[in-house]
Amino acid sequence: MITYNPKEWFSQIMRFHKADTVRKLTPTMLLLAGLTFLIVLLDLHVLHLGPDHQVVKISLMYSLLGFVISLLLVFRTNTAYERWWEGRKLWGQLVNCSRNLSIKLNAIIDDDSEKKVLFQFLIHFPYALKNHLRNVVSMNEKELSELFQITDLKDKKHIPLQIMNELYKRIVGLNKTGKINNEQMLMLNLELQQYMEICGACERIRNSPIPFSYSTFLKKFIFIYVITLPIAYAPVLGYYSMVIVTFIFYVLASLEIIAEEIENPFGVDANDLPLEEISKTIRTSIELISKKS
Repeated sequence: MITYNPKEWFSQIMRFHKADTVRKLTPTMLLLAGLTFLIVLLDLHVLHLGPDHQVVKISLMYSLLGFVISLLLVFRTNTAYERWWEGRKLWGQLVNCSRNLSIKLNAIIDDDSEKKVLFQFLIHFPYALKNHLRNVVSMNEKELSELFQITDLKDKKHIPLQIMNELYKRIVGLNKTGKINNEQMLMLNLELQQYMEICGACERIRNSPIPFSYSTFLKKFIFIYVITLPIAYAPVLGYYSMVIVTFIFYVLASLEIIAEEIENPFGVDANDLPLEEISKTIRTSIELISKKS
């Protein structure tokens, strides 16, 4: 995720990063400018339509279509941002759950060795969830295979589920041995069930993109609108239409690209959520709690 100061306007205007839409759209913008140039040449030197020709009246239609596209893009970007923000709230909730459960386990359990194992479960869960949401099987965490004593853990499909399953088994075992009483077990259960609820909500966001028909329709709409726009602008604006048409395409296509990038906030794009940093925050918090025990 890109960190920046929202109050610095000039630095943001002059900054071009690898996720900037200018870099992605430059080839298409150049092709569109070339197409517009050819249409202007055809209009000025072959057809001689001029600004008073009947064809120019179709520009009124483009004004109406531009309004329709703007409404569609507003809905598209709002929907994508809602998905991004919901993902951020879920991972914020994961931070709170990890801290709360660590504090409660630290206060309830007296066995330091057992407490250390439980804390390792909580530390590894956000890393496992991060990789699970990115469809990464390898954890790159050697402690996992040692912790669960499962030789083929890295080949499993749902590591977060395994972690919570093993954690719950251990806590239930402590309850059966009397190290955790029933009232404490009930209190811990409320925290534990939130982990898989957060996991399920994140999976819902990842596995439910915007409907295919809507996405393809919007792309086709923008393409047809922009590719035919020079026909309306060339007789009126001449060569200036190259700049105007290209800029209109840049604005419309950039909004769609940004929406595509943030609608799945769990990836590795520049504007996706900083899941590594959040996972480190959880790890630091749990380690701090364990040191004070």
